[in-house]
Amino acid sequence: MHILGALTSIRAIMQTRTSQGAIAWALSLNTCPYLAVPAYWVLGESKFDGYHVLRHSQISDLPFASQTHDRLVKEDLLYRPTTDQQESQAKLLHNLARLPLTTGNDASLLVNGEATFEAIFRGIATAKDYVLVQFYILRDDDLGKRLIACLKERVEAGVRVYVLYDELGSKELKPPFLEKLRQEGIEIYPFNTRQGRGHRFRLNFRNHRKIVVVDGRLGYVGGHNVGVEYLGQDPVLSPWRDTHVEVTGPVVLGFQVSFIEDWDWAAGQILDVNWDPQRSETGNKVAIGIPTGPADQLETGTLMFLDMINSARHRIWIVSPYFVPDDDLISALQLAALRGVDVRILIPENPDHKLVYLSAFSYLEEAEKANVKIFRYKPGFLHQKVMLVDDSRATVGTANFDNRSMRLNFEITLLVHDSEFAAEVEAMLEKDFAESRPVASTDYTNQSFCFRLAVRCARLLAPAQ
Repeated sequence: MHILGALTSIRAIMQTRTSQGAIAWALSLNTCPYLAVPAYWVLGESKFDGYHVLRHSQISDLPFASQTHDRLVKEDLLYRPTTDQQESQAKLLHNLARLPLTTGNDASLLVNGEATFEAIFRGIATAKDYVLVQFYILRDDDLGKRLIACLKERVEAGVRVYVLYDELGSKELKPPFLEKLRQEGIEIYPFNTRQGRGHRFRLNFRNHRKIVVVDGRLGYVGGHNVGVEYLGQDPVLSPWRDTHVEVTGPVVLGFQVSFIEDWDWAAGQILDVNWDPQRSETGNKVAIGIPTGPADQLETGTLMFLDMINSARHRIWIVSPYFVPDDDLISALQLAALRGVDVRILIPENPDHKLVYLSAFSYLEEAEKANVKIFRYKPGFLHQKVMLVDDSRATVGTANFDNRSMRLNFEITLLVHDSEFAAEVEAMLEKDFAESRPVASTDYTNQSFCFRLAVRCARLLAPAQ
């Protein structure tokens, strides 16, 4: 076992992202190989091999990469920057997402579960050709049954229905339930991170995306999963605070590209779907969908957040249930605050993961020194993933402000560049801040030694959270 530990430590040194992580793995693998070797093969991988090759060898041949671009140009749906700064920003977003920044979009906020699922069910009911559905958590409870009933109604009308779920997030789903759906005409697959040769123990990756696409013209993305707790029916965490967004326009095809990539990995099939971009009938917002994940060549999730923080001029508000940033992100937040930007972080008072909750305390002193303001939402569990930059940019998506979302999860974020939408997000968040309390460093320093030790130990485990 010690020989295996030594050999594994060589792999860890060569492949671990940071020097601190490489040192930690090398020491533990050589001193405690009986514990560290299994832990490394489950938790140590940072790149999602296989999927990356599939995406660039097959997805690049999709119509979206050729004909759709021509249609976007013809219909004047490609964003045209008018300043050097706008051009630089558009180029960055295009290179991160590998998708175009488009105009002719509209986006409507969906606040909390009832509004979100009413809109999703209403949208699915309009499907004529196909529905793409993807959730990290899919439960066979009252809400799950309502979703399935809605999808079955469309199948009976001749509509194709494709469903993806994460096998760990949705671990309670039973094989008979899944087989019944398949018999009823719903094509459903787990994302299955462990498929492929040599990937049996690849358990540390998650597909955390929540996407619904109807006929390539209507899309939904945000923080909600399919479970009654998202309707506020969890006795411990309720009321549940979350945000989704309903989108029309060519940006919906960006959500669709993300789903097609995931479906190709899970089912080994490129779906025949609509790639004809359609201008929204209700708005002309500039928007882009940004898929991020461990199969990307770069750490696109981290780079996206860093760009938002570094480009903020007078405000950046970040809302996330989990606040476990790395050193680069903390430094970026401090620099923004030091140049006079109103930096606010909103996290829940009532947590659903104790380790993440403890980790957040370790950042209070660093934040306070630079005037980064941290708030805790009091009424119930806060699960939304929203960001507001200045008065013109806002994001709604699935990515949390933690290492897992930056590096280990497949995520999707909608960025809208529009002052009207930003004002709606501002009004929504102002209400959330009004129900929150400011957090001071004394919330940590005045605690007992045992609590502070638990906080520091939790932060040491941040790369795995």
